[in-house]
Amino acid sequence: MIVESRSPLVKHIVNRLRDAGTDAAAFRALLRECARLLLAEAADALPVADRKITTWQGNFTGDFIDESKIVCVAILRAALPMQEGVLSSLDGIEGGFLAMKRDEETFQSHLYYNRVPDIEGKTVILVDPMVATGGSLHDALALLRTQNPARIISLNVIGAKEGVERVEKSFPDVAIHIAQIDPTLNKDAYIVPGLGDAGDRAYNTV
Repeated sequence: MIVESRSPLVKHIVNRLRDAGTDAAAFRALLRECARLLLAEAADALPVADRKITTWQGNFTGDFIDESKIVCVAILRAALPMQEGVLSSLDGIEGGFLAMKRDEETFQSHLYYNRVPDIEGKTVILVDPMVATGGSLHDALALLRTQNPARIISLNVIGAKEGVERVEKSFPDVAIHIAQIDPTLNKDAYIVPGLGDAGDRAYNTV
């Protein structure tokens, strides 16, 4: 299921990310804020539970998101600011990390680091700014699926139409909440118009 945001605020953030004049600190801050807004749009699918708290007028029982049943997994390194955005809203959830590198000749992704906690029966929020060919996201979803999570929600900033549709075809039950779907990829498999390499721009890597 692909859900492209219709929020003018989300679109504003995407266009600020596209701007070549946006420096690294602002770029990271915008990724964090975009993740928080996408999380709000996806929140209907999160598990909830009653919790009793003490208020200024005594005890109160209300609905809270059940943070014990949620894990936010970041695809390193560009997704780190997005994970920080999710954790700023849900500071009681666990974090996990997958590091995947794209082969610039074959455009295939290669996993070289996996630090994901137990996700069996839990809701996984997978964050990754860019969905170009869809290879990294596809492989990450395939890996996470083997651990039997209750559901997976993907939060993404920009994707090429072909990459997003490739992931949806393989994982139709995964909700892909994405800020913007761009038309295509160039010959080097970068999103057009896109915003460049999100990891390089976030961390001033040349």
